[in-house]
Amino acid sequence: MEETRFRRNVDILDWYDALVFALAVLVLVFAFCARIVVVSGSSMNNTLTDGDRLLVQSTFYTPQRGDVVVVDSYINYGKPLVKRVIAKGGDTVDIDVEQGLVYVNGEALDEPYVPEGTLSTGNVEFPLTVPEGTLFLMGDNRQHSTDSRSSDVGFIDERDILGKVVLRIYPFNKIGLIQ
Repeated sequence: MEETRFRRNVDILDWYDALVFALAVLVLVFAFCARIVVVSGSSMNNTLTDGDRLLVQSTFYTPQRGDVVVVDSYINYGKPLVKRVIAKGGDTVDIDVEQGLVYVNGEALDEPYVPEGTLSTGNVEFPLTVPEGTLFLMGDNRQHSTDSRSSDVGFIDERDILGKVVLRIYPFNKIGLIQ
């Protein structure tokens, strides 16, 4: 009987050990490799909606044009932003509000994710050249997005990017990769 109780205690300790190890691995992954971010607002409709939970890759990431990224909340705007990278340092951006098109380096962007086109230039003058080390970001819902077209946000330093949005994990009926 004593041996049975000893064996049961060892089994319980093995389970606790495995649980503690699994939790430690999860903490390390979420501290250094990935984060979960909640979308606030409608600036990324129809790609992302208010309340969506996103998995963000935060290590070994270099921003690329077209990526959906999360900007840290300590920028001048004061809130975390989820936006799309339109242009990188050295690129020239122009907006044709009559046609609703955004041009980067003279080429119109193919933006099937934008529901209505780009009908506003915000309060900055175009064309503009993006300074090195910074990004020009825009929301997909262009008429309802505070982004780099506003002097309140402006260019975003690449170091302020938390990471690339990889996956929507909530709501469950919309789980999937983000393009």
